[in-house]
Formats: sequence, structure tokens, C-alpha cells
Amino acid sequence: MTVDCGDHVMTFSPSDYIGRKIFRKGHFERHHVTRLLAVLRDRGLPADGRVLLEIGGNIGTQTVYFALSKAFDRIVSVEPDPRNFRLLQINIAQNGLEEQITAVNCAAGDAEGEIDFFQHPSNHGKSGMVQRSPRDVRIAVPVKPVSLILEDAGVTDADIGLVWMDVEGYEPVVIRSMRNLFARRVPLYTEFTSQFYGPEQARIFVETLSEFYEDCMVFHEDSCSLMKVSDIPSNSAQFDVLLLP
Repeated sequence: MTVDCGDHVMTFSPSDYIGRKIFRKGHFERHHVTRLLAVLRDRGLPADGRVLLEIGGNIGTQTVYFALSKAFDRIVSVEPDPRNFRLLQINIAQNGLEEQITAVNCAAGDAEGEIDFFQHPSNHGKSGMVQRSPRDVRIAVPVKPVSLILEDAGVTDADIGLVWMDVEGYEPVVIRSMRNLFARRVPLYTEFTSQFYGPEQARIFVETLSEFYEDCMVFHEDSCSLMKVSDIPSNSAQFDVLLLP
């Protein structure tokens, strides 16, 4: 199904959770992109002339919102699920964004090869490298380190102005191949879901991030707070976090 969302069109599966949200509201969490860009501007972190690395592009909702904002010259959007990737390509093309957005059909991980991927039957945004339900369908998808994804896209670490990551619990693994970006203290906006990681993995995740970043902003639906990265609550419910340079 394709709908006119005002300043863009979006094609989606009407049986999918994200598709149903778009059909009812005309967008899927677009305010998250708007809010993040406002925070970056307020903190003097303009992205003009830079590249956005989006890890977990899904069907291209946030991808298109970022492109329409004109905040970045180019976007590299990484999406492993073939169902989502097909729609991502459609949504890029039908909005005339092919020159601005490079779509990459693989998972991001700590080594190159193939990896098991579990497709959620009714919420494609909940698919990932961790099985959540016996109804999930297991497939194999290609996986590459972030450094190789950027190299293949003709992008250097120095080009990246922001990383936006939502990979349904696989974040602690993906960051293992992002140390070059971390060393440059590139702003990173990521979902943090401690119940996916487990207490020990969540603690290690926070410790790894705090090796490179000192300050962050934690976002809940209606609020945000500035804190030290080392103080990120590793036993809290799901939230988003922006690591600041």
C-alpha cells in the first residue's frame, strides 16, 4: 500500500505494525528525527556536508525524514531484512532520493560473512539477530563490519556526522566494528534495551561507550536528560540515547 504523507509518499505492508502506524498517523515516529536534529543544532553540532550512517533502515521512514530535512548531504542506510529492504528501495526511488541515499542490504556486525536473522511475522521492525518468538522465521543474511560497509559505499570515517542505530538488541555487537568512529567521537543515537542484552552485557555495553564518550542525553517519549555515559541506567526500560562528542 502507498499513501501520500504530505511532503513525501510511503509504501508499506498494511499488515505490518509500522505500516499500520503510517496509515493512521501519516508518519512513523517522525518527531524523533525532528527532536534529535533540534538537539544537535542547539548544541552546535551542525551536520551540513556530512554523511548520516543509519544502521537499521527498515522500510525507510526515518531515512526519508532525514533526507527531507536536508541536514545531511548523503545517507548510507543499512537494512538486512529483504522484506524491508525492498520497501526501502521503493521509498527512496519514489521520493526522488536515489542520489542522496545509498541503501545497503546486509547486517552490521563484528565480522564479514552470514548470520542468522529472525523475521517477526507481524512487526518487521522487531526482526533481528535475536529470536523473540517461536513464530519468527529464521533466514540467513550477509553481515559486514561497519568499516567495510563504509568502504564499499565510498565513505570514510571522517565523512560521518551522525550514526543512527536501531538493531533490536544487537547494538553491543555492532559497536565492536565502530571503534574508528568512536575514536573520532562521532555523535551516536541508539536504542538501548537492557532486557535484550541481559545485565552483564548491558554493563559491558555502557563501559565500552564510556571509554570514548563522556556525556550523553537519554530520551524517553516525553522527556530527555543530560548525564554521564557511565551513568546510563543499564537496568532500566527501553530508551534512546545520544552520545555527545
